[in-house]
Amino acid sequence: MAEPDPVARLIFDEAGDLGDVVLVVDDLDGALASAAAARGARVLGACDDVRDEERLPAGTTAVDLTNEPDLSEVRTVLWPLPKAVSAVADVAEVLAARCAPDVVVYGGGRDKHLVHAMNDALGASFAEVSASRGRQKSRVLRASAPTPPVRTWPRRAALTELDVEVVAYGGVFATTTLDRGTRLLLRALTGAGPSADRGDERQRASHQPPPGGPVLGRALDLGCGSGIVATVLARLGWDVVACDSSAAAVASTRLTARANDVAVTVQRADGVPSGVRDLELVACNPPFHRGTAKDSSAAFAMIADAGRALRPGGQLWLVYNSHLPYLPVAREHVGPTRIVQRDPSYLVICSTKI
Repeated sequence: MAEPDPVARLIFDEAGDLGDVVLVVDDLDGALASAAAARGARVLGACDDVRDEERLPAGTTAVDLTNEPDLSEVRTVLWPLPKAVSAVADVAEVLAARCAPDVVVYGGGRDKHLVHAMNDALGASFAEVSASRGRQKSRVLRASAPTPPVRTWPRRAALTELDVEVVAYGGVFATTTLDRGTRLLLRALTGAGPSADRGDERQRASHQPPPGGPVLGRALDLGCGSGIVATVLARLGWDVVACDSSAAAVASTRLTARANDVAVTVQRADGVPSGVRDLELVACNPPFHRGTAKDSSAAFAMIADAGRALRPGGQLWLVYNSHLPYLPVAREHVGPTRIVQRDPSYLVICSTKI
């Protein structure tokens, strides 16, 4: 068992008497769940990331907050808060609606990652929200007296430039918006934009691949987020598999595909799902954070995984912040690589499996 970090220790100290049933949310290393179990509590674990779920100690009951689970026996919630306020608001709605009426939520974080909007997000679902005294540059927000609001997550938005309706939970990157990196990636894949290869204007208007682009076949949206890329690829005629390590992302992609009446096979997995091989195309906008920390190790693993899953001649289309060192990694693990699109912040590269 990993030693609790300062945030986890403060959460545990603030919680005091845990009661009989404890819910631990997004326990990154299993330390909170292990400590709660050591005190004799029955522990439920709600980890958005499958990698965190796999590290929960034996005896922990895994729950998926996107499935509106029965949490009626839960009176104590231990929660290292996510960085995104939207994720705080989304989870708080579930906790207020599903936990016991006398539940108390202890949400902690480093001072530099806590913003006042998190108090407001908790306050939308709980009548009482207060902050602990700081310790080791960390603090805990205590929320009680749930006032379950009308569920506002997942949310919907129309992306008119793509003619796509996106549906997303609060924990998904960019939620219902089209982030700049994904926009650039889609421009490259569909042959739109000023730096793409010039082709027939009608093809670009209908989101058809440019001449010389990938042949339609089996495609993977690796790290699918809200499912925008998977949905566009399915419209283009690809047989699409989408995957993400996040339960919120997987649920969002399924809803986005359904809202746009396209067929996408969605799986929760750390990297390329087992058995998904012989691909013609992998599209990826990889993360470079793990929780609140900058970490490109997942992106390096995704690139290597994509190289193993592509058939010879298949292509990896990758978008990333231009300062990140992904170009040589793609060349090493996939094959010859060219820059297809760029803007002041992002690069889109295409690597061909040899």
